[in-house]
Amino acid sequence: MAKVGDVDNRPVQQGFRRESDEGGPVAGKEGGGDGGIEMKKELGLMDGVAIIVGVIVGAGIFVSPKGVLLYSGSIGVAIIVWILSGVLSMVGALCYAELGTMIPKSGGDYAYIGEAFGPLPAFLYLWVALLILVPAGNAITAITFAQYLLQPLWPTCEPPYESVRLLAAVITCLLTAINCRNVKWVTRVTETFTGMKVLALLVITGAGAYHLMSGNTELLEAPFANSKIQPGFIAVAFYNGLFSYSGWNYLNFVTEELKDPYRNLPRAICISMPVVTIIYVITNIAYFAVLPPDEMLSSQAVAVTFAEKMLSFMAWTMPLFVACSTFGSLNGAIFASSRLFFVGARNGHLPAALSLININCLTPIPSLLFLCALTLLLLFIRDVFAIINYVSYVEILFIFISVAGLLRLRQKAPDAHRPIKVSLIVPVVFLLTAGFLVIFSVFESPMEVGIGTLVILLGIPVYYVTIGKPWGWLTQKSQTFNRFCSKLFLCMPNSEKLD
Repeated sequence: MAKVGDVDNRPVQQGFRRESDEGGPVAGKEGGGDGGIEMKKELGLMDGVAIIVGVIVGAGIFVSPKGVLLYSGSIGVAIIVWILSGVLSMVGALCYAELGTMIPKSGGDYAYIGEAFGPLPAFLYLWVALLILVPAGNAITAITFAQYLLQPLWPTCEPPYESVRLLAAVITCLLTAINCRNVKWVTRVTETFTGMKVLALLVITGAGAYHLMSGNTELLEAPFANSKIQPGFIAVAFYNGLFSYSGWNYLNFVTEELKDPYRNLPRAICISMPVVTIIYVITNIAYFAVLPPDEMLSSQAVAVTFAEKMLSFMAWTMPLFVACSTFGSLNGAIFASSRLFFVGARNGHLPAALSLININCLTPIPSLLFLCALTLLLLFIRDVFAIINYVSYVEILFIFISVAGLLRLRQKAPDAHRPIKVSLIVPVVFLLTAGFLVIFSVFESPMEVGIGTLVILLGIPVYYVTIGKPWGWLTQKSQTFNRFCSKLFLCMPNSEKLD
């Protein structure tokens, strides 16, 4: 695949205008400059908090707390897993704060792995994210949104498959269009729906607190009965807990669009992660106070079952709350994950067209449309949930590699500027815990781990064919496609140098 620098026939650059970081026009650079454009730094501290909370609090906390209960066996162990999953996510986020301020580039794990270990490991992360992790995650969120928005129309049965997929496709396209048009629109949508999902969780916790204060404490009287403490079960219980916290590293994907990232990135992390952990733990206590374990394990949507028991005639509002939650989560995920492919293309690991920026909106429209197309493709695979299960451990594996990269960079570049430098114990604790999860998941889920490993290994020959020693005809086709996208979407190359 051709790198950005390999493209010779770019659009004429003179006369173009772009918006400055403050929103004012800046004349295009005349000959002799790079003539590129940059995305604006429009995200403030509260925008960053809203993105993290908005992406993390998706369908997971409303739909699948039963996964933690299933593998932990008891309410007490489940609560401990929820707390420690939040703590582990916070520890990981602090490590990413050091990486994100030391390497203030968009792309998150991709950028950090590349700096620490070189292009091949970075490409393998990009390969897995491109092939399954990001589009499948977005597809699952879109499907969940459609299912719960349509559920009130089919109160006694599942909504039709075709209706769910069609609505999921429509909402994916709508949010992609919003992301293409204006970054500020994206943050407004995220902030609005983040507020709605927090309101839904407050309703659940309020109802649970009322139930407990009414003297209904019998379900919490033996919290550790039937506990499962085998390492394999604990590891898989943590996977389910961490799945509901996933997204805590998404702000690192958009560092280049964050105002004053040295201050706002760590502040956004330190505000959002404790808030999410407290909300999650209190919400689960409310669930456990109202729903017996067998009823929770048989439920397809724990929040909806909870609402049917506690909210009476207002129970219909919970599917609406879940739909709003997933809508905001999908919006934030599209915004952040499209930047991953944008940075990968800018580095020459994907077709250069995906690194182009629209001259009017200053958004990476080709990257957004590419992600939308992949998501739409996976929407119509019936077992898309099974696909994401096969590679669930891959995400924690690459997060492990990213944090290991922090230690590698301290050895490789000890004098590099680090606005934030966490204590050595922080990455060591994270690595030991993540290593435990990866190792023991092999014994509990060998098939899923094997398939995930195979997907990673398949990326190696792809790297050498397209990046290491690219075929001439492939490079030519990439250049042709780049020129076509430049004209079709009114785009120019990014002015940033290759990462």
